[in-house]
Amino acid sequence: MDIKSIMQQAQEMQGRIAKIQEDLAKTVITGSAGGGMVQARVTGLGEVVSVTIEKQLLAPDEAELLQDLITAAMNDGLRKAKEAGKNAMGQLTHGVNIPGLTNFI
Repeated sequence: MDIKSIMQQAQEMQGRIAKIQEDLAKTVITGSAGGGMVQARVTGLGEVVSVTIEKQLLAPDEAELLQDLITAAMNDGLRKAKEAGKNAMGQLTHGVNIPGLTNFI
């Protein structure tokens, strides 16, 4: 392989990574906790879009439970977003683990 070919392949991969990032930014994933009583919606890039809370959890004596459920729902959504990014990159690399490549997402 010559250097020109390697550079061209690197540019093509860069373009594919940019497309994956764009697609993940548009993908919204829902994490939930408490049987769906708290839901966190996050993008495939891990940006929190919204949090939805069932009204019965808004009682003052439920504050600690609510805090725990919000944390759990957000972590669930972020975990799912990370998995979606990993799967998207796996399609690019055809399942080959390339160290550091997931840092682009």
